[in-house]
Amino acid sequence: MDDRLLPVLLLLLGVSGPWGQGQEPEGPSEALPEESVREEVPKEDGILVLSNRTLSLALQEHSALMVEFYAPWCGHCKALAPEYSKAAALLAAESAAVTLAKVDGPAEPELTKEFGVVGYPTIKFFQNGNRTSPEEYTGPKKAESIVEWLRRRVGPSAIRLEDEEGVQALIAQWDVVVIGFFQDLQEEDVTIFLDLAKDALDMTFGLTDEPQLFQKFGLTKNTVVLFKKFDEGRADFPVDEETGLDMGDLSRFLITHSMHLVTEFNSQTSPKIFAARILNHLLLFVNQTLAQHRELLTAFREAAPPFRGQVLFVMVDVAADNSHVLNYFGLKAEEAPTLRLINVETTKKYAPSGVVPITAASVAAFCQAVFHGEIKPYLLSQEIPPDWDQRPVKILVGKNFEQVAFDETKNVFVKFYAPWCTHCKEMAPAWEALAEKYRDREDIVIAEFDATANELEAFSVHGYPTLKFFPAGPDRKVIDYKSTRDVETFSKFLDSGGDLPEEEPKKPEVSVPEAQANSTLGPKEEL
Repeated sequence: MDDRLLPVLLLLLGVSGPWGQGQEPEGPSEALPEESVREEVPKEDGILVLSNRTLSLALQEHSALMVEFYAPWCGHCKALAPEYSKAAALLAAESAAVTLAKVDGPAEPELTKEFGVVGYPTIKFFQNGNRTSPEEYTGPKKAESIVEWLRRRVGPSAIRLEDEEGVQALIAQWDVVVIGFFQDLQEEDVTIFLDLAKDALDMTFGLTDEPQLFQKFGLTKNTVVLFKKFDEGRADFPVDEETGLDMGDLSRFLITHSMHLVTEFNSQTSPKIFAARILNHLLLFVNQTLAQHRELLTAFREAAPPFRGQVLFVMVDVAADNSHVLNYFGLKAEEAPTLRLINVETTKKYAPSGVVPITAASVAAFCQAVFHGEIKPYLLSQEIPPDWDQRPVKILVGKNFEQVAFDETKNVFVKFYAPWCTHCKEMAPAWEALAEKYRDREDIVIAEFDATANELEAFSVHGYPTLKFFPAGPDRKVIDYKSTRDVETFSKFLDSGGDLPEEEPKKPEVSVPEAQANSTLGPKEEL
């Protein structure tokens, strides 16, 4: 038979391709070029390696497909690689109906443009061959979290519970379990509940409509109940009968009540502390190696319940690796035990007046005094160095800033820096050279201010280095310098009395280190 007649004969016989006789692929997808159908997609460590040519084939063959867009030079991508491979192995071991794939983004510009990839790694999840609206994965970059996120998309995000034994078994298995009690599982509130469960990966979810379970747990209306193996043991969130279930309100409730009344601050808990969206944090600094300090935690915990949702109670162990927290509050380890309260939105800090014993009553009184405006926020300041004005670059701290910067007879140019900032270090020679150039000018002061150890009431510093010019005169004027950071441009700026050279491009400020980005208890920066 002539090979050219074979496709026609197959069509007449009703054989439509690799999906079987007379069958069509499920889900919307585009027709495949003949060479794509014949091509076998390569794999690395159980992960499909896709290109613009083979993505359509993968979407046809895999109803649930997660695709990582990576760049070979990307450090974050390299860190993700072993976790992504581990996730693929976990999925294969449980025969999950999900396939992991990856795309070299720079090598496939058509795909990165199509899916709006602007950074690496970017992870997209495709279901049922739908190429037009994939869901972006923004969860933790750990294998177990990736797998759990996928489980909750290809399967139910909450376990259906039909009897008391099932409920008790679920509660016994996990530290935190959230169960939705709904009288009708077809109503919209259930959909909202299940959608929230898809992303709350650190909690296990169940749901039921069984009347005997409503009765067993003392419920008469739709309620979401959080069961936990600590503190109160249970917290109820009744569903409003008129407005229904609000996802934002429920999310805040679950985050707040899934946390311990007192949370110890460390690298594992800090992301959850700041995700709680509670603006006021009360910190108890103690030395956990001392028995008398550990005993204070009982009183601290006793004070917490009335403030749940308003104040997050946090314990900081000064004997652990928390020096950055101590520095941020201007504390030394030997000052423990002591309290500090911070509003993470305004970054205002508060300290008790004098030495106050740590009791449940004193802790509650301190919180109330802050909220009633009876205690004023404090500002950090180093001591004024004896030789602060002896070098060409003058040293400013919180205690002498006002006097120097707003001196009506001086034009003061200040560099606000962080000691660890790479960009600040790179700029230092130019700043020293500028100060040397103007050292004989009585009307010009070139200064620097360590913004990690000193604070100002007039304004906050969010990026490093930040440059501000305080011109002479009674107006207390402040001009932000955002131009090129070299001696020549600095000089033009000073000589013109603070006019910015328009032709010079703005230099980007340094980005915040990851460890500090995860914590408000330390200096932050913005791009």
